[in-house]
This record gives sequence, C-alpha cells and structure tokens, in this order.
Amino acid sequence: MNEPFIRIQNLEKVYQTKEDSIFAVDDVSFDIHQSQFIAIVGPSGCGKTTILKMLAGLVPYTSGSITIGGKKVTRPQTDLGIIFQDSVLLDWRDVISNVMLQVDIRGLDRAQYMPRAKELLKATGLEGFEFKKPYELSGGMRQRVSICRALVHDPPLLLMDEPFGALDALTREQISMDIQHLWMEKRKTVLLITHSIPEAVLLADRVVVMSPRPGRVVEILDIDLPRPRRLDRLPDKFNEYTGRIRQIFQASGVLALD
Repeated sequence: MNEPFIRIQNLEKVYQTKEDSIFAVDDVSFDIHQSQFIAIVGPSGCGKTTILKMLAGLVPYTSGSITIGGKKVTRPQTDLGIIFQDSVLLDWRDVISNVMLQVDIRGLDRAQYMPRAKELLKATGLEGFEFKKPYELSGGMRQRVSICRALVHDPPLLLMDEPFGALDALTREQISMDIQHLWMEKRKTVLLITHSIPEAVLLADRVVVMSPRPGRVVEILDIDLPRPRRLDRLPDKFNEYTGRIRQIFQASGVLALD
C-alpha cells in the first residue's frame, strides 16, 4: 500500500491548568490512507475531539507528530472541510449563501462553484430550499446545509466531529446514509468522531477504538462489509464488529453489559 495520506505518531496532548496537568491524549498512533473513511469511537472525555482539532491544526499537540500529505501540521489547515455537532449557520444568510460561505471566504469564483453548491443541495434533499433562512429549517436540514458547506470547495479531507449527535434517531439514520452516498461519489478522506458504535461500523472502513482518558488506541478494526451499506440489510458481520467494540468497552469499565 502507498504511503499514508495522514500519519499520526506518538501523539500526546496535555492541558495545563493552574492546579495540575490534564492528560487528554497519550501516545496515539495510526495512519489514514487516501480515500479511507476512518471513525474514532470512544467514551466522553477520551480525547476524540482533541485529536480532530490537532489534526486540523486548531490545537497544538504537546509531543509526537501529525503529517498530512507528508507535511507536518504546525498551523491551522485550510485544505479541508469540517462538520461540527452544531450546524453553525449564519442566520442572516439563506441556505445557498451559507453553503457558498467557504467560496466567499476563500475568494474563489462564485460562478465556478455555484453549480456544485446546487448539486450538493439536491443530493442531500434540499433542492427548493435554496433561499430559506436557517430558522425556517429543521435541525436535520440545517445539518445537511453544513455538510454541503464543508464539501462545496471540494477539499481532499473531511473532518466530522459528532455531526449527528444533536439529531433525532430517524434524522440521524437518514443523514448517515446521505454521508455514505456523498463519500462513495467523491471518495474523500474522512475522519468521523462519534460515540455511536453502530454508526462507526456502518460508515467506516476502519474503526479506531479509544480508551477512557487519557485517550489511547486500544484496537483498530478493519471493517470488511460491502458497500453501499443499508440499515435494513446489514450482514451478520456487522453485529460481530459492534459486539467486539462493546467487549472492549466492557473490559475497560465503560460499559456494563450484565
């Protein structure tokens, strides 16, 4: 296999407070190859989001290294898209203008990227809502807008930090399917942060399982399931993967299954 697109080696993050030091991430190492869909799953406070922020260059790491495309991450990265748990839309912009925000900020040609924005809205079921304001949309629709905004400038890397966490169960399932469809279309490199074991196995090629804080990599599972994956047609191996992750969390005291 070719050299990894992203290499995380011996990563450590320590937050200093007035009273003491808080170890958030300890000796984390894993690779992400181009076009792979990777999920990190773990309990609250295990450093999942911290890893994503360090990868994006938004938070400095204490020791270790992160490289993207062979270049060490030492500052905020611009050639990526980020989807947060909150859609973070601008209330005074309509849907299409929120999607085009990336284009406007980067000084790109609006005429060149407008067709892509409309294509993404159609693919996520938002055709006809281009001129609605965020307050006129449901929570799921607002999150779809944020997905389109993250992808409109065609970044090679997409980072998702609990993007479905604030949604109801049915909307969460539908947007998971939307994400899979968009990923299969363009094969971006994706890192998904999630608490949901089924969600991680459903979407990812590989699942990185984290320990409680300080976050360490306990196991990395290769998910060998055919695509597209459908919630109504999941093979028995799906339950084997989710069961294995639950066993890991049970052994670490995160889950009590008895």
